[in-house]
Amino acid sequence: MNDKEYMRTAIRLAEQGTGWTAPNPLVGAVIVKDGKVIGQGWHEKYGQPHAERNALASCTQSPSGADIYITLEPCCHHGKQPPCVDAILKSGIRRVIIGSADPNPLVNGKGIRILREHGVKVTEHVLTEDCDRLNEIFFHYIRTKRPFVTMKYAMTMDGKTAAFTGASKWITGEAARSHVHRQRHRFTAIMTGVGTVIADDPLLTCRIPGGKNPVRIICDTHLRTPLTAQVVSTAGLVPTILATCCTDRKKHLPYEQKGCRILCMDEKNGHTDLQKLMERLGQEKIDSILLEGGGALNWAALKSGIVQKVQAYIAPKLFGGADARTPVEGIGVAAPSDAYHLKNSTISQLGEDFLIESEVIHPVYGNC
Repeated sequence: MNDKEYMRTAIRLAEQGTGWTAPNPLVGAVIVKDGKVIGQGWHEKYGQPHAERNALASCTQSPSGADIYITLEPCCHHGKQPPCVDAILKSGIRRVIIGSADPNPLVNGKGIRILREHGVKVTEHVLTEDCDRLNEIFFHYIRTKRPFVTMKYAMTMDGKTAAFTGASKWITGEAARSHVHRQRHRFTAIMTGVGTVIADDPLLTCRIPGGKNPVRIICDTHLRTPLTAQVVSTAGLVPTILATCCTDRKKHLPYEQKGCRILCMDEKNGHTDLQKLMERLGQEKIDSILLEGGGALNWAALKSGIVQKVQAYIAPKLFGGADARTPVEGIGVAAPSDAYHLKNSTISQLGEDFLIESEVIHPVYGNC
């Protein structure tokens, strides 16, 4: 095996931490000595040992003189865990192979420099694109302090998210719906609007055995969420946030008694200020949001510039209907030249359905 093959193994290991490490990155590590893997590990859960220390702890023989393959530059600062650079130096490892650089200001090349200053050979940029893709959420969050937002919707091939009657279950098949639940496990939070809650009464949980439920965020400008809604009645079991412009404490109380948190936000153009909401959620270590809103909220999110990625699940069906709902509504753009452009699109088949994933070309906050 060569450097790329060992790094691919490290990437597969890192992926096992999906859904559990936020707001930390996904990291995998493989230790190789004399052409043989003697240790491997990944960052399993936030607050627990990092990938490098787990790999070292699993070694079947002394790692002295070995190589270690790491998907992300090792940390060199004290957080919930001690610096991984210290563990690597203590182990006697002679060579460190790294996939991605760490943009965290507390690291950002310092880990590599320390290793080299102590005589350790460092090889950078091995499968960098693959390793960067692994941590697109972490990189965005560490640079902007705001959540990485993915707009997700399911639609027919004629672009409908429901029949003209409003019926929407089910547009896609079981394979696509199972993929959605894996995304709910992956993302820290899930966000929708009060209109969707009133129309569909969704539970917004992850229904994968052993999966993690996302924090539920309801954008509800005037606090109209029914107290009988599933998101309210289960708020004692699943963290639920109502983001509202309503400041009437008497209206807050019934929701709070059922376990909901109320976030009072500024109003912008008659609705909750989504950019301010992202700032607030980022401060609370919510690094990622799966946006499962209706057409109105999706348009507002695009217009406010908070969306980084789009996931469109497309079913080979046709609904028709001039008034049937579509994924993005609102006023829309005035001309094709004003369109929101996407890039780096990928297509996957899920049963009979298709998933198209694309990045929004113009990131929201500066050039981050």
